[in-house]
Amino acid sequence: MAALAPLPPLPPQFKSIQHHLRTAQEHDKRDPVVAYYCRLYAMQTGMKIDSKTPECRKFLSKLMDQLEALKKQLGDNEAITQEIVGSAHLENYALKMFLYADNEDRAGRFHKNMIKSFYTASLLIDVITVFGELTDENVKHRKYARWKATYIHNCLKNGETPQAGPVGIEEDNDVEENEDAGATSLPTQPPQPSSSTYDPSSMPSSSFTGIQIPPGAHAPANTPAEVPHSTGVASNTIQPTPQTIPAIDPTLFSTVSQGDIRLTPEDFARAQKYSLLCRIYRRPSSY
Repeated sequence: MAALAPLPPLPPQFKSIQHHLRTAQEHDKRDPVVAYYCRLYAMQTGMKIDSKTPECRKFLSKLMDQLEALKKQLGDNEAITQEIVGSAHLENYALKMFLYADNEDRAGRFHKNMIKSFYTASLLIDVITVFGELTDENVKHRKYARWKATYIHNCLKNGETPQAGPVGIEEDNDVEENEDAGATSLPTQPPQPSSSTYDPSSMPSSSFTGIQIPPGAHAPANTPAEVPHSTGVASNTIQPTPQTIPAIDPTLFSTVSQGDIRLTPEDFARAQKYSLLCRIYRRPSSY
């Protein structure tokens, strides 16, 4: 994919969308469809925040240029031309990233890559709102993922071993308040690897710049991209069973079965979502 023109400095008014834009940058090569919708979410949200002041108008204009360039490059991609396919693509990606982080958490493997994946999954669920209101399941996943990222981040920052699995969220009253925590200035160029330590006042932000997240829109995210640091967890920790997501045959979009029954994009989306949710809810613990 051709490189996009850089954005001007992020106006302070747009602090709440900086992480969504950083996620877009991280996915420009990894998954351009995800990158496109992250920018679309940022554009729509930015328009609601401030579309009148000169610096905001300039920023939104440049962001619109990026969106138009991406749409031209991805013009023949059904995930761009058909909203139902795009929604399924984005939700499928977000849930698989959530599953990766959840696997690591339940196995007691606490590391930056897992925190980044939990937090990015929550950001991508934000992005799903470009297609309409979130389902109750997605609202639940977003809140849990953001809470887990905050909790594990704070434990590691304080030298403590987090408790694995879905514990404590019912008593945590700060999850919604922490959703916008950790905002830092967004670089106009793709972020470079950083050796920064944990930021004691925030959710994962620039501290995790350059951390690799699970690749590919349809590749199961079941292995970390970096070797986790030792956390003091006993070596006999039960390891999770690797999750594999069966590939969807693209011919299902147009294949007509006996009796002239046609599978629609809506059927495809529901099937993908059902398969992923089954993997989450059949686990021994629930949150």
